[in-house]
Amino acid sequence: MAASQKGYGLALLSSIPLRENPDPQAPLQTQVLFGEHFEIKEERKFWVRVKLADDGEGGWMYRPQYHPITEEEYQSCTQKGQRTYSGQLVAHVVCERNRLTPVLLGSRIDHLKDFKKEFEGEGLVPEQKKEDLIDLALLYLNAPEQAGGKSPFGIDAAGFTQMVYKLGGHNIPRQVSDQAKLGEALSFIEESEPGDLAFFDNKDGEINHVGIILPNNYLIHVHGQVRIDRLDHTGVFNPELRSYTHSLRVIKKIL
Repeated sequence: MAASQKGYGLALLSSIPLRENPDPQAPLQTQVLFGEHFEIKEERKFWVRVKLADDGEGGWMYRPQYHPITEEEYQSCTQKGQRTYSGQLVAHVVCERNRLTPVLLGSRIDHLKDFKKEFEGEGLVPEQKKEDLIDLALLYLNAPEQAGGKSPFGIDAAGFTQMVYKLGGHNIPRQVSDQAKLGEALSFIEESEPGDLAFFDNKDGEINHVGIILPNNYLIHVHGQVRIDRLDHTGVFNPELRSYTHSLRVIKKIL
């Protein structure tokens, strides 16, 4: 039977699945990377329903996978000013008894000393420069596509754009439909700049895909893997298939 909110939690594993329902076979809603904190909204015997602090995304987490923290620790994580993230595909955090925990690109590390953990690797401090987004996006090149993923070992289109913007110091929503509500719509590709977002729709007119504009009419996006394709007014052209894979709906200037 569901209970009222019990408290707060912190992810101390490299990547924790957040599912749509309290079932190990349920679709993946998103992933919770090491260092992310969240509210516990509901508890069941084997599952907790959580709400992530940074983007408000919610879902069900397997109970043994989260680390409980106090309200004061939760507020401290939220109120810290400058964020720092792991800037490597895989790095490590030293935990109790010198045991190592792997952490993935984009994991938050600036608050680890508060939890007696030590990061071993290269930290990335966002500089909030739009031109940095391209180099950040290229860090994920060839990462495999995974619905609900947001790590270099599995990522979807909206997870990719969210993580790139996050590493650049800008928080945007997790879902593509919410990302599409942001920013200023541009009339032509020629008006866009590297780092702008291009959105694509299906035959029913529903926006279902997003990518990041690169120089010279290219796009980096997730289709089977993080890849680079040509972009024109029709959409994304895949040279290997010799066809368009996505229909362009709108380009948005977020920054």
